Amino acid sequence: MRVAVTGSIATDHLMTFPARITDQLLADRLDRVSLSFLVDSLEIREGGVAANIAYGLALLGHRPLLVGAVGADFEAYGARLAALGVDTAAVRVSATRHTARFLCTTDPDGNQIASFYPGAMTEASAIDLAEVLRAGVDTVLVGADDPAAMLRHTRACRAAGVRFLADPSQQLARLDGAAIRELVEGADHLFTNEYEHGLLLEKSGWSRAEVLGRVGTWVTTLGEKGSRVERAGEPVLEVPAAPAAAVADPTGVGDAYRAGYLSGLAAGLDPVRCARTGSVLASRALAAVGTQSYAVTPDALPALLASAYAG
Repeated sequence: MRVAVTGSIATDHLMTFPARITDQLLADRLDRVSLSFLVDSLEIREGGVAANIAYGLALLGHRPLLVGAVGADFEAYGARLAALGVDTAAVRVSATRHTARFLCTTDPDGNQIASFYPGAMTEASAIDLAEVLRAGVDTVLVGADDPAAMLRHTRACRAAGVRFLADPSQQLARLDGAAIRELVEGADHLFTNEYEHGLLLEKSGWSRAEVLGRVGTWVTTLGEKGSRVERAGEPVLEVPAAPAAAVADPTGVGDAYRAGYLSGLAAGLDPVRCARTGSVLASRALAAVGTQSYAVTPDALPALLASAYAG
């Protein structure tokens, strides 16, 4: 199965705040917030949801096709991904804009405050996914990206009859109900986290049953509680999280989960085993600082799965 992963490609600026972010918020002053955080550390890492997912797939022996827009400053980043096995031929390089920037502050409880500057990502809607699909792509994950690009990519998949997976994630807050409904309708899989699950229902105007009637499988990540897999007319599957050796940085954990899940899907595994593979990769990402710092190999994966889900 050849997988194309569309979405953001970014440089991450990851900072740690030693106290609790929530303690800095005054309940009676939330109408006027002015906060500055003196952070303990700054890590500059390569990221973006599409690149993060492609990275995880490449670690597991796949050759994913990365689809997104970047600036000229992407050259070294792209070379690193290509060396790992990511196909970057469909990445558009902007002549005028820098690669997107993600700035995130995390506290010891895993709470985060983040900002995202799209930069070259605003040109992603100029990518012709229909042409990319003619290269023999079987499955497309439509990840968080410029909203116009997300809609164009979804339409291209429908027109070509190619299986697509909807992963609107961070863009749910920006998208209106009509756009969300168009992105979700007919998706083979829909990915959300627990908060996004509720937000999608609220903004789409659909009930849970109506969403399940429009997608093949709805996967919701639940943090330390694992993940939930739902299908119309079938019992809900609750899959526990894989234990993490350490908790270093939650950024990109959801992307690692998606990479593991997609790897299982490519191998023809059932939803529980796909979710377990996703959880194992998520636990590896959680123990590393940065979204593309964890390591795993196809040969090591069976033992990691057996250890996490023994019995």
